[in-house]
Amino acid sequence: MITLFSRDSVSDYGKWREAFERFQPTLREKGVVASAVYQSVDDPNDITVAHDFETLDAAKAFASSSELSAARPGAGVEDQPTMWFTTRV
Repeated sequence: MITLFSRDSVSDYGKWREAFERFQPTLREKGVVASAVYQSVDDPNDITVAHDFETLDAAKAFASSSELSAARPGAGVEDQPTMWFTTRV
């Protein structure tokens, strides 16, 4: 199992969360098998999302997908994300 973490700064968490929920069908289509959202205790608009994938190739394809890039501005994402790939050991 591969986990893609993505840390973002958003303009409004509520707006972002609504967009995230609408994006769920695309997540499944792109191979996401589970997701979790984490919110900073110091700043509710500082979020980290974890997406689980079966393969590293699927995770990398999602991270660079046009669907993800297109969804980000409408969700209020302010900057380029910090992304990293992990595997549980």
